[in-house]
Amino acid sequence: MRLTSVVACIARGRILHTGVSEFQNIELVESGPFGKVLILDGKLQSAEADEFVYHESIVHPALLYHSNPKSVFIMGGGEGSTAREALRHRSVERVIMCDIDEEVVEFCRKHLTVNGEAFRSDRLELIINCARAELVKTTEKFDILIGDLADPVEGGPCYKLYTKSFYERVLKPRLKDGGILVTQGGPAGILSHTEVYSSIYNTLRKTFKYVIPYAAHVPSYADTWGWIMASDQPFPKISAEETDSRIKHRIDGELKFLDGEALFASIALNKHVRKSLAAERHVYTEESARFIHGHGTALKN
Repeated sequence: MRLTSVVACIARGRILHTGVSEFQNIELVESGPFGKVLILDGKLQSAEADEFVYHESIVHPALLYHSNPKSVFIMGGGEGSTAREALRHRSVERVIMCDIDEEVVEFCRKHLTVNGEAFRSDRLELIINCARAELVKTTEKFDILIGDLADPVEGGPCYKLYTKSFYERVLKPRLKDGGILVTQGGPAGILSHTEVYSSIYNTLRKTFKYVIPYAAHVPSYADTWGWIMASDQPFPKISAEETDSRIKHRIDGELKFLDGEALFASIALNKHVRKSLAAERHVYTEESARFIHGHGTALKN
């Protein structure tokens, strides 16, 4: 679907809720073909009709590559969908979801009923705090770290959590041996991947020994979206058949989007993007941050 069509669907939608938290503008819109759409700082976060593409993609590859994931720390993820997917893994004993914006979390808990079971799980620990501050003060290490953060927009709360210093000084010490970090990386299409995705990829490549970029088309985003896995341990070479076997034996319920073939396809980026990622030299720092179009609440104050 063309971007103009997506924007038109949302613009014609019925506004269910609007608000401004300490950190972000919040909107929930009934958009028609996309269902309920959550929008933060003017950026579409997820749509009821296809959110499973994003959330299965950000969670399951890293947990499937890990030999026995038991502990997961989610940075952001306030709507609860990332926690929902992580909790489907039978080996996972504890999921911490740390989001800075309590108003967003409470609104999603109330209105996004699909995640009600996840929010009620005794394996989920919800922390309202800056993920950086929480990870700095803890001594606990995790099998999986997930960066389900808002896009880096100027004045927004999250761009500092895409920097080399954050990855190197805060996240790496919080990973167990064999641990895996995965983060969303923004648009990863032919024309859009150089906005922030290529920079985030290169920054992780300068911080971790092994890095895997991957992407999938998300219709409500009107673009291909990218994620990146990183670890200091080699990723195992597993076939599509072995991936399907792991899904069957490790995950409760049937996935809607991801299977062995879909995972292999998402890792097989097109030639243009692969060459561009290989040539990227920009390292993401607070001083040299790249931003996606938009602005945060802080910039307007």
